[in-house]
Amino acid sequence: MSDSKYETSVANPVPLQDLSGFVGHRFVYTYANGWQYEMYVKNATTIDYRIHSGHVGGRWVKHQKVDIVMLSKGVFKVSWNEPTGTSVVVNIIPGERVVHGTIFFPQWIRQHGERTVVFQNDHLEQMKAYRDEGPTYPIHVVSEFGRITRIEKVGEDNEDAISCAPSALPKGWVERTN
Repeated sequence: MSDSKYETSVANPVPLQDLSGFVGHRFVYTYANGWQYEMYVKNATTIDYRIHSGHVGGRWVKHQKVDIVMLSKGVFKVSWNEPTGTSVVVNIIPGERVVHGTIFFPQWIRQHGERTVVFQNDHLEQMKAYRDEGPTYPIHVVSEFGRITRIEKVGEDNEDAISCAPSALPKGWVERTN
């Protein structure tokens, strides 16, 4: 039996939003295509992340503004648009250790993803210039399921949770599981 406070209806169009078991956690996950990501849910409106492998492996970002909602009890959706023109939606089900991500890459990133493999915060104007130069279309959509290999509660607004490039982490750090 479901709990009605988590259900959506005409009378209750927005279900209870309890992000307490989500905010302050770091998730390491690997998509079915082999791309490995790390997301730290810094607070209810911000994430930090690193990309460990894949088309733009090595990229990392702090203070990315996002929209976070709890779709249902224990099911979360994180959505954002980057200065590169990339849009991302990641559904995370921590209790089942499952993610589903959809990335909408503009064509320029499909052609030159290596341009984004930096600490984005230090290159915001360059990312915007690449975005504006394009090409934008056709959008390259990557839609993948993935498995969460590590979940850690590291606390809200912890600036040390993600504080260096993936390449600066100790050997074997990203392979740790729990």
